[in-house]
Amino acid sequence: MLNIFVVGIGAAFGGMTRYLLTLYLKKKWQSDFPWPTFLINLSGSFLLGLLLSSELASFLVLLLGTGFMGGYTTFSTFKVENIELYRRKEYGKIAAYLLFSYGFGLLTAYLGILLGGVL
Repeated sequence: MLNIFVVGIGAAFGGMTRYLLTLYLKKKWQSDFPWPTFLINLSGSFLLGLLLSSELASFLVLLLGTGFMGGYTTFSTFKVENIELYRRKEYGKIAAYLLFSYGFGLLTAYLGILLGGVL
């Protein structure tokens, strides 16, 4: 039961962080391209790779990895934004968003793993 509480607390703070960061990025950087979600998901991939390759206590992995990073990153928003780009017939942006999100997501996760193994 404690593990569920720890994950929930982490997810709540991760979701709040994502929301605040999204508001800030949208205010500073207005674009038709979904940059806030893209940047949040890339930073989340990197940080999760870093966390999971570090020798952290299982409590911290649950709190920060499963909880915070699970609440911080957003696969569902990513999908809805792709559908929205499709509805607007912005096929080039869809292709770029998918390619860069998956490609750079894997790259940033790998970089996080590499850095975490060194720390």
